[in-house]
Amino acid sequence: MTTNKKAGKKSGNLTGHEQVIEYINNLEHPFKKEIEEVRNIILNTNNKITEQIKWNAPSFCFNNQDIVTFNLQGKGFFRLVFHCGAKVKDNKGKGPLFDDTTGLLDWVSDDRAIIKFTDMNDVKVKEKKLEDVITKWIEVTGSQNK
Repeated sequence: MTTNKKAGKKSGNLTGHEQVIEYINNLEHPFKKEIEEVRNIILNTNNKITEQIKWNAPSFCFNNQDIVTFNLQGKGFFRLVFHCGAKVKDNKGKGPLFDDTTGLLDWVSDDRAIIKFTDMNDVKVKEKKLEDVITKWIEVTGSQNK
């Protein structure tokens, strides 16, 4: 079960990065090490990616627009949700934003997709493809978010 000992506490004037550090330090999750590893992969993919806590989980931004957020619910796995921010974009019926050549993305709508992780080996196996997906997501959604 996912819990954060200080989930109800206000973060005050912490930066987004500080919010995430505090969140992770207080996180009780069976995949905490894997979550930290995926977080590092995301942040190291592009030096313009920033982080904050949004929707009760670490969320990552590019050009100040949310692009990917952890979903830490579920048993035996955790997920990354790729999206185009909080505002609904007019992409309905156009199909997925791009052709996912990595095979990692599970498209749940035209502009939203999920990657599931089950253990550290799964994270390591998917690392390079995850970097590719993040880079492509930024490339494709960057013009929408400006």
